[in-house]
Amino acid sequence: MPESMRALVADKVGEPADVLRLESRPVPTPAAGQALIRVKATPIHASDLHVIRGRYGFTPEFPTVGGHMECVGRVEALGPDTEGLTIGERVVAVAVPAVPGPHVAGTWQEHLVADTRRLLSVSGDLSDSSACQLAVNPLTALLLVTRELDVQPGEWLLQTAAGSTVGRLIIQLCGHLGIRTINVVRRRDAVAEIKALGGDEVICTEDEDLLQRVAEIAGPGGVRKAVDCVAGPVGAQVSQALAPGGKVVVYGALSTHRQTDPAALTIPLSARSLIYETKTVRGFWLNRWFGTTSAEDALHALSEVRSLVADEVLTIPQGQPFPLERFAVAIALAEAPAHGTKPLFVFDDGRDNDGSQGVRR
Repeated sequence: MPESMRALVADKVGEPADVLRLESRPVPTPAAGQALIRVKATPIHASDLHVIRGRYGFTPEFPTVGGHMECVGRVEALGPDTEGLTIGERVVAVAVPAVPGPHVAGTWQEHLVADTRRLLSVSGDLSDSSACQLAVNPLTALLLVTRELDVQPGEWLLQTAAGSTVGRLIIQLCGHLGIRTINVVRRRDAVAEIKALGGDEVICTEDEDLLQRVAEIAGPGGVRKAVDCVAGPVGAQVSQALAPGGKVVVYGALSTHRQTDPAALTIPLSARSLIYETKTVRGFWLNRWFGTTSAEDALHALSEVRSLVADEVLTIPQGQPFPLERFAVAIALAEAPAHGTKPLFVFDDGRDNDGSQGVRR
């Protein structure tokens, strides 16, 4: 095992392209109950970049290794008296910081240590690209539909940003579960794509009235369940469009993506609609879910996601691999409009997914 490793480190809060640097660090040593993971692939999420900017729901101590979400790799060493895993086992590490609670180190490095209770074994049937993206977007889609809202077959689910990664996964999952979806998009050219993906109905806010169209589609019974990741005026319209007693879960604020003023992160809700129609608006943050859910329940949910992806119910688009040295290009791609592919940092460990020689991308 090498004594040092490469890591992508942010030395202070700021724009990632300005504050990230590639440096050498000692390979960490796992303690009891921990495993040392040799990282094979890890995605670059927008939230990873917002953490570095100081615009996310938590702020790490700086300097900090980038990447706080998920990765795939192999167990290279175990801490003292640690059981349940074997050396060489391929695992997904859930690096989402629990609020409150412990979390693994940043994933943008060649090695990291993780609590074994937050490691999910994965077979070679899943590519590195799919495996390293199991623990955030597909899990969010599953939790929103089945845990947070308990949407039943035949019910309508209204969602915004249907073309986003989570939005597309929600469409796939709902199709599998027999749930009907009303999908909100901003651009007319996205409508056909969402329909082809399996979306039952699509509303384009570019040239359609959201409230009117929801009423036309859902009829007298209306829509009682919705998820929103846009916030702002669109999020407010979603709450207004709900039937009396309806619920909307807000899990993002894309309308304020570039906003730096916390006071601008708002949803201008109608008090009359909330009070007299007894509607519920609540938030969902995967970090907090991990912090309030037992390790056993979290791994059970991740196992569900693993099965859904392995059975091709949920499809995770192939990511684009980058070495750490090209982090500036990878970060720019992560936030490029309509980039269509997830940039991944990849590390060559000399073996592919089944342990033989060669690197599988």
